[in-house]
Amino acid sequence: MAKKNVLFECQHCGFSTSRWMGKCTNCGAWDSLVELSEQQQEIVKLTASPTGTAKAKAITEVVETEVERFSSDDVELDLVLGGGIVPGSLTLIGGSPGVGKSTLLLKIGSNIAKQGKKTLYVTGEESEGQIKLRANRLNANSENLFLLSEIKLEQVLFELTQRRYECIIIDSIQTLYSEAITSAPGSVTQVRQITFDLMRIAKERKISIFIIGHITKEGSIAGPRILEHMVDTVLYFEGDSSQELRILRGFKNRFGATSEIGVFEMKAEGLISAKDISSRFFSKTNSQPGSALTVIMEGSRPIVLEVQALVSDSHSPNPKRQATGFENNRLNMLLALLERKLEIGLNQYDVFINITGGIKITETAADLAVLAAIISSFRNRAISKETIFIGEVSLVGDVREVFQLDLRLKEVALHKFTKAIVAKKPTDSFGLKCYEVNEVTKLIDWM
Repeated sequence: MAKKNVLFECQHCGFSTSRWMGKCTNCGAWDSLVELSEQQQEIVKLTASPTGTAKAKAITEVVETEVERFSSDDVELDLVLGGGIVPGSLTLIGGSPGVGKSTLLLKIGSNIAKQGKKTLYVTGEESEGQIKLRANRLNANSENLFLLSEIKLEQVLFELTQRRYECIIIDSIQTLYSEAITSAPGSVTQVRQITFDLMRIAKERKISIFIIGHITKEGSIAGPRILEHMVDTVLYFEGDSSQELRILRGFKNRFGATSEIGVFEMKAEGLISAKDISSRFFSKTNSQPGSALTVIMEGSRPIVLEVQALVSDSHSPNPKRQATGFENNRLNMLLALLERKLEIGLNQYDVFINITGGIKITETAADLAVLAAIISSFRNRAISKETIFIGEVSLVGDVREVFQLDLRLKEVALHKFTKAIVAKKPTDSFGLKCYEVNEVTKLIDWM
């Protein structure tokens, strides 16, 4: 009698092993390994292994094909996608509950439908009546927009045989399930197989498919990591549901750059592209101690931000170091640099940093502004709102130049600022008074 093949799979990360363990060695989750049936094992092999035969070609013989796109009629989404929606693409959109994923995609589906393209909105979480109420509020009614309240994959595939759709929206991937798989909706096996089937349909029929994915408490897409590998584009919504502004950031894009962001504003009529966002993240009125302005680059877009700092007496042997929108490790490095180079001891003070607008700074051009805000709060002296700080601070105390300084200064000049503190004076200052600060010690002299 042949020995039965046994395979256990983690329901958190998709890690598989031939023996059961109480704790997954890949993601650290406890009691998450479930034994797979023979049918489920075949599905794992199918999605993980190539099928058919392929004939390799010399790269010099491959004919370059130009990527076709069509607009979503939303400027910000088109920017993040790299210029528009690609027919046959599979896009995954994640975000916390209430951030606006369903609202945005219903509006986008309506925009596409109004272009004459048949669009199918599949919902497994809400009824058709609930979607209709939202569509009325968003002015998203169109004859070419079809609703399907269904959680069975087979019913969705049957619907695709009834009409020729050019765009499909799945809300959400964790609610769909296939009757061919004996596991619960949202399980690793279900998500893997359903995504594989959707990917095949998208490529074969040139249908653009958007998938909404739930996120875990750690902020990643729920389900196996292979989900992000299989899709063409991965977008994440950032922002608090209590705030008006939302940021859509690209983390993977096979058809464009991943450095662009889209900024949306939540209104009564839904998520709309934020107009004139450049003035939403700072204020030029009422100079207060602990505030400094800087310019960061999000893709090709310069954004003026306000860095806020609060330095207060600590009543604990371990002073607090907290940052919102700024990396905590980099904050600790800058505080150590202040003590070493400028002899400003903050070991008895709590230090808090906040970046306004909910944006997370991922570059180092804001280092100089963070230092200026901390010193301003520590000495209780306000900094002029006409001044911008741009520069990266090194461990040895040097202030170094940042890339695309000319674009940053041009944006600063458009907002009628008058002064810029930079590492090196540029050739074109765009009418600004630029002060050179190539060492941290000179920052104190200027302030």
